[in-house]
Amino acid sequence: MTIKEVCERYDITADTLRYYERVGVIPEVTRTKSGIRDYREEDIQWVENAICMRSAGVPVEMLIEYVKLFQEGDSTIEARRNLLMEVRVGVQEKLCQYQETMDKLNFKISRYEEAMKTGVLSWEA
Repeated sequence: MTIKEVCERYDITADTLRYYERVGVIPEVTRTKSGIRDYREEDIQWVENAICMRSAGVPVEMLIEYVKLFQEGDSTIEARRNLLMEVRVGVQEKLCQYQETMDKLNFKISRYEEAMKTGVLSWEA
């Protein structure tokens, strides 16, 4: 795939893809003989991983560390697992925060729905 096709597929900019590659969020992308990026399946998997992790709020530095460890080989399996476990803790905390927000929203909506039926809305924060 060309960089344009990848950008369209994942709704990201070419600058973002180039940045991810330059800083090491994704490994160096396969290139044609003329030096043009040619995203293969393995490259696409790295792009998907980067997009997923960034959307979950994983810092770029953690992703760079993960890729470096991956490139070092199987001797880093435990370190990679530990890094992912650390990421999971952060994502779990965010999920809990979102759930608290969802509960608050559901409560408020239910109050407004009740007020629409009864014509009475009691004050709440």
